[in-house]
Amino acid sequence: MDRLAAQYSGKIKFVKVNVDEAQGRAQRFQIEGIPTLLLFKNGKLADRFVGLPPGDALNSQLNSLVGTSGGPPI
Repeated sequence: MDRLAAQYSGKIKFVKVNVDEAQGRAQRFQIEGIPTLLLFKNGKLADRFVGLPPGDALNSQLNSLVGTSGGPPI
């Protein structure tokens, strides 16, 4: 995630949440498996990945959120 945050700097904000310390958020977003990636656009949940998604799938989804067709490879 740190590498992705650097690659998409200024385009996407990455936030890590420790579900043990933020149990209310984990319940609010129905986190049942770790890792879970929640992708938001304009403050609304746009997509969810439970487990580590394949790099190309995640790259494609991140690019669609920022409105680009190509981007840094993951």
